[in-house]
Amino acid sequence: MSEPIESLQATWSAWKSLVESALAKCLTEGGGLGEECPDRLREAMSYSLLAGGKRLRPVLVLMACEACGGDSAAALPAACAIEMIHTYSLIHDDLPAMDNDDYRRGRLTNHKVFGDGLAILAGDALLTLAFEVMARDVRPAAVAAACCADLAFAAGACGMVGGQVADLEAESLTRSASEGVPAELDGTFGWPSLALRVNENDPLAHLQSIHRRKTGRLIRSALTLGGRIAQADVATLGTLDHYGTCIGLAFQIADDVLDVTGSQDKLGKGVGKDAGLGKLTYPGLIGLDRSRQMAQELIDEACAAIAAWGERGQRLQAMARFVLERDH
Repeated sequence: MSEPIESLQATWSAWKSLVESALAKCLTEGGGLGEECPDRLREAMSYSLLAGGKRLRPVLVLMACEACGGDSAAALPAACAIEMIHTYSLIHDDLPAMDNDDYRRGRLTNHKVFGDGLAILAGDALLTLAFEVMARDVRPAAVAAACCADLAFAAGACGMVGGQVADLEAESLTRSASEGVPAELDGTFGWPSLALRVNENDPLAHLQSIHRRKTGRLIRSALTLGGRIAQADVATLGTLDHYGTCIGLAFQIADDVLDVTGSQDKLGKGVGKDAGLGKLTYPGLIGLDRSRQMAQELIDEACAAIAAWGERGQRLQAMARFVLERDH
């Protein structure tokens, strides 16, 4: 029997408080960000990193570590690191050249407060600080190295960044089609043939490919980071990766549904923008009902992957259900 979502939320709240405190410390001179850091840069980094949010990824790091028999406290540096990576990606995604969003986590986006240039640099600084924290504070050193490689792959060209590129390509192709511009003549990306790389014959498969990288890869990494710190074996890491693949894709489908059905007050960001930007979304391709059904199938698969874990997998089971049932 899986843990009730109410019990999960109590654990989540406690772990979230630990993460918030650790993140704040990372931005102080005593916690790693030295006095050489310009005050305005520190302010911009703090503005986004300490703005709250669900802290899903760091909580998953702690949860996976505990489920694998490790000490969740030992996973706290990795939890902070992945939240820094996630926050840097949000700062950059919100920029006018990307998603051009005005609000994030219930307040103005970083570039609206600090300007585009400093927002870019704040994101860059969070990206590099993440690896500094993990390399310095995760022990033993061999585990720290493995964690750094795991997170770098997840966040890089074959993971989150590559997924964002594919998302921009798809957006360009969709916009070109709606405006009657041949895709091969669309110069959005600085070279004309890039939009042709979008798989027009199977847009759903292409959409899944985007979000397995853009959203899902970091969620998968959160789970395998926790497992690595608990020194889990290869088979266990594979199970965590499978579980993470499923909930990562389900999380994005739920996000797309909430962009249609949710409210800005609950989500803390603008809603209804995806269609206007020409983005490929699950509701846009297959409708709301089929999107919800697909998300449910993914959650069922995630829970089945860890069913044999019994009691130690209960929180992960509850987390999977939360991904599906959340309203923010």
